[in-house]
Order: sequence, then C-alpha cells, then structure tokens
Amino acid sequence: MESSYQQQTLIGATGMELILALYDGAIRFLYRAIHSIEENDVSGRRRAASRALDILMYLQARLRTDVGGTVAQSLSDFYAAMFTLALEASHYESAEQLHEVIACLRNVRDAWVVVARDPSANRVLPRELRTREELFPAPALPTPAQDTATASHWSA
Repeated sequence: MESSYQQQTLIGATGMELILALYDGAIRFLYRAIHSIEENDVSGRRRAASRALDILMYLQARLRTDVGGTVAQSLSDFYAAMFTLALEASHYESAEQLHEVIACLRNVRDAWVVVARDPSANRVLPRELRTREELFPAPALPTPAQDTATASHWSA
C-alpha cells in the first residue's frame, strides 16, 4: 500500500520534487545498507547499496552538460565520486564511509532545495523529469483590464 501511495505522490510531482525524491531514495537505501551491516545481513547490504548506486547512476546519466555546462560537469564528477565511495564502503562493509556519502548527498540535496526556489532552474532539468506543465507552460490569460478594453466595442 505504501508504494502505491508513493507512486501517486510522484505522479503529480514537479521536476525538482522528483530530483529531491531521488536523493531521498539514495539516502534511505544507504541507511538500509548501514542497518544491514550492523545486522550482518550481506544480501540486504548488497541490495540496498545496489539500489543507491542505481539512483546515483540515473542522476548522472540524466545530466545535460550542453545546457548545464560546468555545473552539470561538477555534478557528474560528484555523482561519480559518491558512486565510488558508496561502492567501496559497501565492499568493505564500512558504515562510517556510508555515513560520509549520506552527509555529502544531504548537502547537495539541500542545495537543490535552494535552487528549487528559482523558477528559471526548471529549464535545466532533464525533459523526462519535467511535468507536463513545466514542458508546456500555459499561455498567459488576459487580465480583466485587457478583457474590458477589447469587449467594449460591441453592444447588444
């Protein structure tokens, strides 16, 4: 039931909300990996780490350096570093190193929250992470003053 609710929530999400959800998912899976390390659950650690790594790869693969320029390249380098660090941490069963990855992801996630406040930031989102409204903005509606100016020429 929870996943159905989560799916419905994501359907109406904006592009920025989807990015934040991806970060939240990666962080959640890294916490699961830490818990699995503490419980000596090798397969649970591998599954959780794999899911977090999948999210990092997805985020990196969707970057558009042609639009985002140096910022997108910096994010690409960041995702690659987090991928490597998380993979190594999982391999060596290092909860401490996984906590480092989580701290870094939280910092960048918080930066996305700040970016989300800027309406022009949605232009650099990958097309598949944009909502229909973000892809096709509605035309501006005329103001009431404009409506009366054009309608005043006719009378019944």
